[in-house]
Formats: sequence, C-alpha cells, structure tokens
Amino acid sequence: MKVLVIGGGGREHALVWKLSQSRHVDKIYCVPGNAGIAEMAECLDVGTGNFDELVNLVRYEWIDLTVVGPEEPLSRGIVDAFEKEGRRVVGPTKAAARLEASKVFSKDFMKRHRIPSAEYKVFTSYLHAEDYVRMKGAPIVIKADGLAAGKGVIVAATVDEAIEAIKRIMKDKEFGDAGNRVIVEECLQGEEASFMAFTDGKTIVPMVSSQDHKRVFDNDEGPNTGGMGAYSPAPVVTPELQDLVMEKIMLPTVNGLRAEGIKYKGILYAGLMIKDGVPSVLEFNCRLGDPETQPVLARLDSDLMDIFMAIADEKLAEVEIAWKEDAAVCVVLASKGYPGPYEKGKVIAGLDTAKEVGDAVVFHAGTSFNNGDVVTNGGRVLGVTGWGKDIGAAKERAYEAVGKICFEGMHYRKDIADKALKR
Repeated sequence: MKVLVIGGGGREHALVWKLSQSRHVDKIYCVPGNAGIAEMAECLDVGTGNFDELVNLVRYEWIDLTVVGPEEPLSRGIVDAFEKEGRRVVGPTKAAARLEASKVFSKDFMKRHRIPSAEYKVFTSYLHAEDYVRMKGAPIVIKADGLAAGKGVIVAATVDEAIEAIKRIMKDKEFGDAGNRVIVEECLQGEEASFMAFTDGKTIVPMVSSQDHKRVFDNDEGPNTGGMGAYSPAPVVTPELQDLVMEKIMLPTVNGLRAEGIKYKGILYAGLMIKDGVPSVLEFNCRLGDPETQPVLARLDSDLMDIFMAIADEKLAEVEIAWKEDAAVCVVLASKGYPGPYEKGKVIAGLDTAKEVGDAVVFHAGTSFNNGDVVTNGGRVLGVTGWGKDIGAAKERAYEAVGKICFEGMHYRKDIADKALKR
C-alpha cells in the first residue's frame, strides 16, 4: 500500500518512521517533508494548502491513505476535500477541527456539554479586555482565539503582563486574524498532562499518557513554546484518572459533536490540568501533539497502518492496540532565539554519530538540505527520542544522543522528564 503524510515537522517524521515499519506499507510520500523524512519517504514540493493538487497526487499515484499531521490544513478543510473525492484520509473535518481552530468555539462547546474547564470571558474589544483583567487580577491566562503555532496562550503572572499580552494579540496583531478575539481565562493550578486518543467517530481508544514541557527554559521558566520535550508515560495519569478523563471529557466531546451534527474522526488531544486527581481541559487539539507524538509512537507495539485504516473505514472497534512497557523521552533541540526570531541555515553536525546510540532515534523537525549539508530550517530543529525500561533509562538514552549533535546557537532543556523522576 501507498501512504501520504501531510506535514514537515517532528510529528510527521515520527509518523513516517512508524508507518515505515508497517507490514502493509510499500511506499511513503510526504508533503513537504524535511531532511530526515527524506531518508525514508519521497518528499514532494506541493503546498499543503493546495488541496486540488494534493487530491490529484493521491489519484495519479494510487495512494491508499492520507494522514494529515498539522492543524492548519485541517482547519481549512483538507479532509472535506479528500472525502468529497472518495479518498481515505485520517483527520477531522473543518467543522470538527474548530475545536482547535477557534478557542472560543471550544470553550463554548465545553460549556454546553458540561466538560470541565476554566471559567472564561470572550472579548472583541481591547479596552473591555483590559478593564476585565484589572478587575480580575493575576495570575490569569490570555488566549488568542485562532491558530498561533502553539504560541497564542500567555500565562500572565501579573496584571501588566496580561495587558501587554492583550496588546500584542489585539493591537499589534502578533498572530494576525487569530487575535481578533481573545479569551481571558481563569488560571488553573496543578500538573499538566497530554491525553491523546484514536477515534473513528464511534469508538474512542486512548493512547498511552504523556507530558509536554511548554516553557523554553529549565524549571518551566520563560515563554511558552510549541513544546521543548515530552515523555511517556506520565505518572500523574493513573489508570483511575484515565477512566475519569474518558468518562468526563473524551466521550462527552465526541458524543457532543455528533449530537450537533459533526462526526469527529482522527486524533483527539486534550491538554489537561490535573489537581487532586481531578482533570480539567486547558485546550483541545485535533491532531497528534508535537513533541508528544515522538515518545508515544516509540511505545506503540501495533501496526500504525492498521489503526489508521480502521479510523478511515470506521472500524476501530475491530482493532487491538498494544503498547510497549518501555518508557520514552524526547528532547527538543531548538534554534537560538526560539520561540522568538531565529536564524536558519546553520549546519547540523553529529547526526550520523547520534544514530549509533542504541535505543534512540533523531526525529527531524525544522531541517533542510543546503549543498549536501543538513541545516536548520525552523525554531524547533530536532526531537531526540530515547527509550528504556523506565523514565530514567529513557532519559539517559535521549541525552546521550543529544550529546553527539551540535549546531550554532543550539539550545535545549536539561530537565526533560525530571518531574516524573521526582514523583
């Protein structure tokens, strides 16, 4: 079988890596891909927003299944375009993807269906939002309504920080039209975790738990990023908590959407805040998390193609999904300046040496080729993932491989998975 993966980040490299292990897959295409993906898939220079050309590619190359990685094409209706032409595709429709594409829609939906989340208020006026923040005080959370590459959420420790965030979003248009509306939200306390599940619109199967590290610096300091590392399992997600999340959050979400005339197929991701064993939803994503995908797929013991075909054909209930007992840890290597402005084109050394480290793999995120060299081409450049019998062993493997790699300005957190080790 032939499969097409849409996207070019670390999540997509992990998807290609896992799909390449499938007994069903003969050839993988990727649009646009990156330098690492190019080692195991044919990368094609087609715009991810050019749905007609992508559908034609699938038709002419006799591609059996398309897997959509990033949120942007999902939010613009790539799945609708493929389904209209009768093509198998994994991902939610444009209507379903509003859970991520519009935080206002998501919050209102959770309120309608009594899904636990923080108190909030929506604003289209900068002045009204500023007045509300001054009245509520800090800490408080400011969110741009639309997609902002994981950077549209600011946890403000002071009122001044919150007002500056509102200004950046609404006045300075740092995230463009995504900031036409803002949510001012109660700041929940507790421990964060990522909860991802496969669903075909009827059956929901949870993945193993994981935990992301959003802040750019050690000890959870500095601004939020798209993610500086992740590990699996997350000890905070106990079997009892998993059952509670399924009962109170995941099932009501899929069933609530269906009640509103929206079938949700693909990956459903809930970013959770957990306090005293009680989960609340911080946000929904309509695709696999990045970098959570890297350690989670490293632990998948089933054929990923079987799962994706079952989702597309709405037969997920017929598939047994198995996971390895091993733990896994992913450490993101980022460009200097990330999550702010950063330079590209820095030569990456040590990739071949890192491959020699056992029980580890280097997933490319922001990379490309230049005169035969692999160079940086993004803020998050690589996701170095290791696995072992427990979190400590997995962390050791990951950081051993990290130590083989270097590029100008490279920075990374040194404390990925320490939370799990301290529990």
